[in-house]
Amino acid sequence: MDKTNQSGNSVEFPSKKGQSVSRRNLLKTGSAVVAGTAIGSNAITGFPTIWAQNIKNVTLRQFGTGVSNINEIAKRAKQDLGITLQMTALDTDSTAQRVVTQPRSFDIADIEYFTLKKVWGSGNMQPMDIRKLKYYDQIVGTFKNGKLTPSSKIAQGTAPHTVSFVENPTDRKFAKGQTNWYTMVPTIYNADTLGIRPDLIKRPISSWTELLNPEFRGKASILNIASIGIMDAAMVCEAMGEVQYGDKGNMTQAEIDKTMAIFTEAKQAGQFRAFWKTFDESVNLMASGEVVIQSMWSPAITKVRSMGIPCVYQPLKEGYRSWGGGLGLSRNLAGLELDAAYEYINWYLSGWVGGLLMRQGYYSAAPATSKLYMSEDEWGFWFEGKAAKNDIVNPFGQKMEPAGAKRDGGSFYERMGKVECWNSVMDENRYMVRKWNEFIAS
Repeated sequence: MDKTNQSGNSVEFPSKKGQSVSRRNLLKTGSAVVAGTAIGSNAITGFPTIWAQNIKNVTLRQFGTGVSNINEIAKRAKQDLGITLQMTALDTDSTAQRVVTQPRSFDIADIEYFTLKKVWGSGNMQPMDIRKLKYYDQIVGTFKNGKLTPSSKIAQGTAPHTVSFVENPTDRKFAKGQTNWYTMVPTIYNADTLGIRPDLIKRPISSWTELLNPEFRGKASILNIASIGIMDAAMVCEAMGEVQYGDKGNMTQAEIDKTMAIFTEAKQAGQFRAFWKTFDESVNLMASGEVVIQSMWSPAITKVRSMGIPCVYQPLKEGYRSWGGGLGLSRNLAGLELDAAYEYINWYLSGWVGGLLMRQGYYSAAPATSKLYMSEDEWGFWFEGKAAKNDIVNPFGQKMEPAGAKRDGGSFYERMGKVECWNSVMDENRYMVRKWNEFIAS
């Protein structure tokens, strides 16, 4: 999922005096500041030796995708920790470019796991010591050993655990197993599938193959972001029995060619009404009825439903394509600011942010802490797949589902337990992008 912010604007949160504190001046002067009564501050949980007055003067610059760079998170962090967050929302490709080309322009990178394969080798990020992560034990196994449960199958693609660890703090290659050094702390993830208009299709949909069914000629759509769209295309081609991939997330040139040939043939036959890149485009296509089946994201489905239009995030027998993101640290962070960043990340996993994200339809990396900030009805609906006892509203007070509704696809374990592949960066990424662009232009 490429989670582009709808406005694309940079959002900054100044200090109480209306001016951001210079991070470099703070590093020079912070150790000289004494606040004797601050050690007992409830907000300072991970580093009891940090003076609360010091940490309240810290400004951390965070950038990332719009789905999790939310104003309310910055406001709550200021309230609970005193830390000022300057948040900038970018699209997925721009986040990778910024890590590599502007390493001194950020402190915290909120990026997707497959992006790590593009940026970690630059040496511009530093891993985290898991011994300083208060809620590490609460993080689900998907982000440690790749298994949601002990019996889970490890999905194809850039599964998060394959890029989550390094052997030493300066390593630029990923470790093969768990170590004490964590490349990112996971924060948000979901399972993606096709969205459909059941009122216009009027029959059951159970397979990815339906995206290319001639029955929907001129009324289908696919996501036009190469690294993600190719994964949806692979799910379709494999379900059709046309291509057997060694790893859908790391295709050979021959597999890419075959996949794109199938989709180019369908495109030239008029299968696709449009190709979309943004949340709003996908919503408008589905809400208007111009498209009845397409690649879609869970919040976009909810948006269409909020308009009073039937729309389903359809579970499919072949499983889901998944994505996940997390928070990583700039290599330039040190001293008080680095300690503050650890404090912020521990706070992030402590539950309030997770509840905020889960009440929008995403999943928290530490669901047990998030449960503390959700009602029993909300937890039952979003996590356990139970029928809602009351109307389900998002954190901003907007109605998302009526009483009696159940989440498409069921519980957390039913949905995330059926992930077939993760968003990926392939060895043949440049070749794949070129072939994808040729398909779009054909």
